[in-house]
Amino acid sequence: MSSLKYFTKKSVLSAATQSSVTTHFNHLRPIPRAWVIRRSKYDPKIKSVRPADRIKWWNIAPGDQIRLRGDPESIIHEVLSINRLSNRVFLKNTVEESSAEGQPPKSKNYHYSRCQLYLGEFEVPTPDDPSGLLSFQHVFALRIGTTQPYWDYRLHRYVWKRYAVKTVPKLQPSEYGKKIFIPWPKKPERKYPEAGLYDTLAEDVAKITYKLPHFNPDKLEPLPPIPSEAEYLDHIYNPHRTPYYDPSAPFEVYLQPDLANPHSRAKKLERWKQYQAGIHNLLKKITAYELANLDGRTVKQARSDAAFKWREQVKEEQAKKKKARWMHSAQMLKWERKNAKKEKKEDRQRRRLTELMLEDEPNQVIPKALAVKKAKQTKQGLKA
Repeated sequence: MSSLKYFTKKSVLSAATQSSVTTHFNHLRPIPRAWVIRRSKYDPKIKSVRPADRIKWWNIAPGDQIRLRGDPESIIHEVLSINRLSNRVFLKNTVEESSAEGQPPKSKNYHYSRCQLYLGEFEVPTPDDPSGLLSFQHVFALRIGTTQPYWDYRLHRYVWKRYAVKTVPKLQPSEYGKKIFIPWPKKPERKYPEAGLYDTLAEDVAKITYKLPHFNPDKLEPLPPIPSEAEYLDHIYNPHRTPYYDPSAPFEVYLQPDLANPHSRAKKLERWKQYQAGIHNLLKKITAYELANLDGRTVKQARSDAAFKWREQVKEEQAKKKKARWMHSAQMLKWERKNAKKEKKEDRQRRRLTELMLEDEPNQVIPKALAVKKAKQTKQGLKA
C-alpha cells in the first residue's frame, strides 16, 4: 500500500492506502502526461480524477463504519482502504462479481460522496410519527464539519477533529445545534510472534546488568582515580602481570572509541560536515585574497577568478586523496611483485637470445661480419 510519500509512477499506480494519516499533499499534484500514456495494452492504467476535483482533507479513514447513499437496506460497511487520487473508498468483505479468473478477488469501491459515516444508535422519533415515542435507531452523518487542521510536531502529521453537523434521521429537538464529535478509528495493535529459541526474552532485555562503581559516601574521602589507558590495556591483555583492580572501577570511559562505529551514519555525516566547512573556509580565504589584490580587475572578475582557483584546488585535493587511497600497503606489495615478475621475464628473454647457439647446417647463411669475427676467434684460439 502506497501513501504517495514519494510521488513516483509506482506509488501512483498503487495509490490505495490503509493509512489515515495526512503528512503531505502529494495527492493534489498533477500526474505527468508521460505516466498516463500506455505503450502497450499490458501497461497498467492510472485511475485518477482531475487535481481540482481531489479532496484535500479526508474525513473518511480506513476502519470507519459507513453506509452508502441510496442503499435501501442501509447496510453498514467497514472501510478497508482509500485512494486519494481517484476519490474512491474500498469496502471490506465486498467482492466484485466481474473478477477475472486466476486473479485474487477485488473489493468493491465507491465514490467518496456516497459514503455516510455511522455515528451509533440514538433515541430518535420514528419517521412516521415525529412527535411520538422515541426508539433506538442507527444514525448517520449527513454533513460533516471539522476543526482547523494544524501540524503536530510531536506526531509529525496534520491533526484535526471531525463532527456531524447534520444527521439522518434527525435527532431530538433538544440535540439541535450540538456537535457530535466522531472519533477517528483506532489503529489495531501490532501482534508479535512468540519468542523462539534464538530470541531474547523480555525479562532478559529489561534486566539491569550494569553495576555502578563503589564510592565512599564520606565527603572527606577523595574520589577514586580513573586508571590510565595504559593500565587499562595492561589489565586486559596481561591480567596476571598487573595488580588487582576493583571490578567496579570506571573503565567504561576507554570503551567509547572501541564501541563507536566509524562507518555509522552519524560519523559519516559529521565528517561530511567538517569537509564542507573546510572547503567553504578555503573559498572565503581565496576570495578575500583576490579582492585584496584586484590588479586592475573588477570585483566581479576577482570573485570569478577566486571561484575558479577554488574549484581547481578542490579537484587537486580530491585527486591526491584518491591516489593516496591507492597507495596502501597491500597494493604497493602487489605492484612490487608484479614489477619483479616483469623484470625476471625480460631477463629470461634477454638471456635466451644471448645464449642462443646455432649448429652448422647445410644451406645455412652466416653474415659476413659474424663470419669474420668467428674466424678471428678461431685464429686466436690456434695461436694460444
